[in-house]
Amino acid sequence: MTTMDTTAPEKRSTLSSMLRLARKNKLSTFGLVMFLVILLAAVFAPWIAPHDPLAQNIVDRLEDRSAEYILGTDKFGRDTFSRILYGLRVSLLIGLTSTALAMVLGCALGIIAGYRGGWVDTLIMRGMDMLLAFPTLITGLFIVAVLGANFINIVLAITVTILPKFARVARAPTIALKEREFVEAARALGYSDTRIMSVHIAPNIMGEVVVLASLWAAYAIRIEAYLSFIGLGVAPPTPTLGTMIRDGFNNILDAPYVSIYPGFAVLLVVLSLNLVGDGLRDAIDPKLRD
Repeated sequence: MTTMDTTAPEKRSTLSSMLRLARKNKLSTFGLVMFLVILLAAVFAPWIAPHDPLAQNIVDRLEDRSAEYILGTDKFGRDTFSRILYGLRVSLLIGLTSTALAMVLGCALGIIAGYRGGWVDTLIMRGMDMLLAFPTLITGLFIVAVLGANFINIVLAITVTILPKFARVARAPTIALKEREFVEAARALGYSDTRIMSVHIAPNIMGEVVVLASLWAAYAIRIEAYLSFIGLGVAPPTPTLGTMIRDGFNNILDAPYVSIYPGFAVLLVVLSLNLVGDGLRDAIDPKLRD
């Protein structure tokens, strides 16, 4: 009972502050609405897209905007709007999946390192420091280049690049929380270390982790676009935003919209996630919350 009474108010406080923020912070609310619209557009792409994203029509290649082609066509006569919708599906799936995996694995490693301390902490965090020593994009490029460009390897590459950030964020509050009274009470009641870390420590660090997840999800989507742009993304003919931007460069003077529209789609996704992250940060900041 002592443990439940100690942890529950903190979780309720964070949730209530986030709800208050939704009413007060107009920018974060706008970002959340924007992201939900983009997410729904990607999910329902088969019903929204006016054309098959893979269907080629050479007669209509590089067409400008019209009633039939809302955002024009590419060099193969494929509908740009339809391809953006399907490209958003790939980008969001890769970005959100890799961020979720990095969050789970990184938080687990960070909590274990902070709670155990000693040689366990040293071993885990030095491994994270080794990953942080390399630029994230270079690490992703290396993994995809070695393992091959496919969905699973791209998710793995992005997960590895952002995992150390979650580990470091989870470790710091764990060191402080493990000395708190409710953790001492849990030890006195004979709870295992696994239960203490998963039930009593992990929920109390989720505020910081969720903020980081929203920000790094945007970064993961940018990384996927980078990899696709240089030819290390999901293999054609599957439409991806990075591949569409790259393909449009060959006709950047004649039809700049072929690259501009998918680039603008990436911008909107990243902007919406950053606005949501800023709002979540405000929600858990004690000074701003007060």
